[in-house]
Formats: sequence, structure tokens, C-alpha cells
Amino acid sequence: MAKTYAEQLVETLQRQGVKRIFGLVGDSLNPIVDAVRQSDIEWVHVRNEEAAAFAAGAESLVTGELAVCAASCGPGNTHLIQGLYDSHRNGAKVLALASHIPSRQIGSRYFQETHPEALFAECSGYCEMVNSAEQGGVILHHAIQSTMSGHGVSVLVLPGDITTHEVENDNYVTSTVSRGRPVLFPDAGEAAALADAINAAKTVTLFCGAGVKNAREQVLALAEKIKAPVGHALGGKMYIQYDNPFDVGMSGLLGYGACHDASNDADLLILLGTDFPYNDFLPNDNVAQVDIDGRAIGRRTTVKYPVVGDVAATIETILPHVEEKTNRKFLDNQLRNHERLLSQVIEAYTHGVENMTPIHPEYVADLIDRYADQNAVFTVDTGMCNVWAARYVTPNGKREQMGSFRHGTMANALPQAIGAQAADRNRQVISFNGDGGLSMLLGELITVKQHDLPVKMFVFNNSSLGMVKLEMLVQGLPEHETDHDHVDYAEIAKAVGIKHFRIEDPEDAPRIIQEALAYNGPVLVDMVTDPNALSIPANITWEMLMGFSRAATRTVFGGGVGQMIDMARSNLRNVPRP
Repeated sequence: MAKTYAEQLVETLQRQGVKRIFGLVGDSLNPIVDAVRQSDIEWVHVRNEEAAAFAAGAESLVTGELAVCAASCGPGNTHLIQGLYDSHRNGAKVLALASHIPSRQIGSRYFQETHPEALFAECSGYCEMVNSAEQGGVILHHAIQSTMSGHGVSVLVLPGDITTHEVENDNYVTSTVSRGRPVLFPDAGEAAALADAINAAKTVTLFCGAGVKNAREQVLALAEKIKAPVGHALGGKMYIQYDNPFDVGMSGLLGYGACHDASNDADLLILLGTDFPYNDFLPNDNVAQVDIDGRAIGRRTTVKYPVVGDVAATIETILPHVEEKTNRKFLDNQLRNHERLLSQVIEAYTHGVENMTPIHPEYVADLIDRYADQNAVFTVDTGMCNVWAARYVTPNGKREQMGSFRHGTMANALPQAIGAQAADRNRQVISFNGDGGLSMLLGELITVKQHDLPVKMFVFNNSSLGMVKLEMLVQGLPEHETDHDHVDYAEIAKAVGIKHFRIEDPEDAPRIIQEALAYNGPVLVDMVTDPNALSIPANITWEMLMGFSRAATRTVFGGGVGQMIDMARSNLRNVPRP
């Protein structure tokens, strides 16, 4: 029996293991939606296509598999683009189905006409328009293979009329898609130069990003052999920080501890699998960089020793040629410095604040971390929620944390939580929502309720765009239009039909947070927090300091660090006492 291109497409997705499509039904997308209706694929009905792309990206990052989102023509596509930028920059394996106006009308300034191939060019690794049912099968395979090969988002542009055309064969769509992860070994000359540089340096620091996800064992082996402190960017936190006897914290705008000092005081800094963007925090005189993507080498600072390759494969290649260092003085000094820096701030933020109102956001973030499941997935909004998650979510090798760490958009946490929870309803998913981010895509609460997704949504409700306020202050500008009238998000959740709590008294926080996390279903906790709890980097410049002085406002310097102080103190057990 003949089938339409829409039916072939959906059958292909089901054969590739796709379980759901995130999207908003409508007009030119209707043939695809009808084919989904006749399949085993679930349609997750979002309220904004932007959320569909965020959710698909999160599902892919959690599962490592292909995820799919869809949008109708014109405005549907322009909504979709924000989440696709984020998914593409995060390296998610996402196929976006971008429907289009009827093919006869393309180029005639028809109703809702856009040019999706141009629109999505920058936020995808593959973007092509289906011109016929026969050609559609060919490029459907290409699109899936491209994203599964690690080239970021793929976009298939689908004129609505062509999806109703009959197809003649399945020759291309039945091809086996390659899903392997090839190992890229370094060039021998580059590897030798790096080994020689390590041997020549008296002191070395390792700075890790998300690229160490599958190289933890190798990184720690290298650190042990050369007695190197190990710091990380936010992207590497969940993979390298836990149970790490060489840990010196995180550098950058959300940084804490001794990472900045260790990075800048070492004879040699080695960047491992990181595209850390804040060059002001990096030295530029003796730096090595290892990255699987050669395009990232030298982007952020002057690199003297470049190596293109997998972090694990590179370390395994050079480790036999690296001479063991016996002097631990630099490492031990940095471990002491790290513990001292964390000890100076931890008490002020999470202890002795149980009676203080408005609630310290650090306090409730620490409680959520304490009571969360050991394998929980955390999604965090851009802004101050990034700070609280960076400093209070404790990694253990089982937890995951995701946010818009590279694209930096607001409103990502809730739709990412939808995607992560849809992928596994039995795994605890916790979202750190800023009130600004939640209000931007507030309609997705209806998605959570409609699909009964048991997401645990914590709203840091300070009636302020806290990070924007901080940005103004460090520039010496009085904050303006960053605050707004208070909103009761618990009442909004109630109206939607979601279990809800509101915390105004910090003494209620431990009980309510535990009850919310134990609830069998979706729940929103509205936490009224202090809008003046602003955090700036652990290593500030004179310009930043002068900016705060000119703005003449009360600001909290430094920041608490949750359970990380315990590890910092335990690491001192191996440091000789003076």
C-alpha cells in the first residue's frame, strides 16, 4: 500500500528509536501530526515552539539519543529558533521538523512566508528543504546521520503539500545510521611537544571542561603523576569535581576557590576539553590546549602547545612519556588556599540564616541539594540560578546538570526539565527557575500538567532580574528596570492544577522542600528570596570594584559553596602540616 512522505518520515523516526516529538500542532504541520497519531510516537504538546526545541535538546543530552521537535510555518519557525540555538551549541542530537508554506507559494510573499533555510543556517549543522517526496527520503537520512555524527542540530524544512505526496521506495531511509563515538588520537608531534612542556614546567595546573566527561580516570592519573591542581569550568563540574583529591574549584564569572590562582600562578596551564569563554580569567604566556575540535584551539587565549584529539586518548598517549614530579608544594599550597577561600564564605551563606528574611537563596539551594536524589537531573535558568547551581549542586558521578551555559538565554530551565522528565518519568528532575525565566515561558506549566510530568520546580522569586542588576552594577550604572511587583507563582500553579507550596519563612524551608521532592507528581515551590543576594566572581578586577562603588549599592561579595567545603577539607588530610 502506498504511503505519504509524512508517513515515511514518522515510520523512519520510530525505527530510529524516537519515542516522542515536542511541538505545537497547526496548518502546514498537520500531515506530520496525523502520521504521528497513527504511530507509537507520543506528541508532547508545548505552548511555545521555543520550549519544544529546549525540551528536545534536554532529552538528547540525557539519553544520548536522537530527539525531535517540530514547528509550523512562519511564526512557528521563528519561535523554534531560540531553543535550536541552545541545543546546537550544547551539541544535542536534535532533528527539527520545520514545516513551510505550500511549495507553489514559496517566493511569492505568501501568508506567513519566511525562508527557513536561511533562518536556521547558523543554529544547525545540516539544513535542507524537501523539494519532492523522493528527494525527501534521501535528505531525511542525511539529516539524521548528520546530527547523530555530532554535527549539532539538523533541520528538515517541509513544505506542507509535499508531506502529503506518495513515496515510491524506502531505499535511503532504511540505511543504518552510524551512532559510534570514534576516538581521535593526537598527532605524534603535538603530543610530544605537550609531554616535553609538562616535563620542563616546575608547576602545572589542569583546567577541565565538558570534554573530560569520558576522561575522568585519565585526568586524575595525569594530575597524580605531575602533582597538578585540577580546576574546572562550569561545563566540567559534574564530571571532574566529585571525589577529586586535586580539586581547586571553578574559574570564571561564577567561580569560587583557588582555581583562578592555580591557573594563573602555574608555569603551565593545560586546558582540557573546554571552550571556556572568559579570557580575562586565563593567562596568555604558557598555555596548552587539548580539544577534539581543532577549531576551538586558541579561541580564548594564546596557546603555545595545541593538541587536537580526545582528552582521554591524548593523556593515554603522553602519560608514559611524562616524568613524575615529586614536589607537591605547589599542589598543597593551592589545596590549602582553596579550603581557606571556601571556609571564609560558607558560614555566612548557609548557616545561621534559618531565621533571616527575605530568605537567602544560597540557603534554600543548599537544602535542595541535600535532599535531592543521588541521580537527580538539575536544569537551571540563566542568571542568578546559574550561580546557585554552580555553587550548591553537589556532583557525585550520577547527577546531571544542564542549562543554557553556552547560549545564555533566559527561560531554559522549565522546558529543559520537560524534556529530561519525558525521557524518564522515574528519575527525579529538578528545575532551578528564576522568576524572570519562568514568567517568560509561563505557559509551559500547562504542558507539565497536561502530560503529568513529575518535575520538581523551585522558583527563586526575588522580583528582580538579579544577573542583569549585577551587570549594571559592575559597569558602574545604577540598576534600572530590573525589579518588578511581586508575583505569587504558587497561586499561578494552583490555577493550572499543579501541587504548590510557598516559602516565606525560612524555618519552613526544610520541611516543604523535602515534602515537595517526595511528592508523586508535578510540584512547584515558590520561594521568596532576597533580591540583594548578588554574587560576583571570586577574583574581581579594580574596574569591577569601582563599578560597585559608583553604583553605591549593598552587594554580597564572594559566595557560598554548599557541600564542596567538605571535600576541600577532606583533601587537606594528605597535605603535610607546617
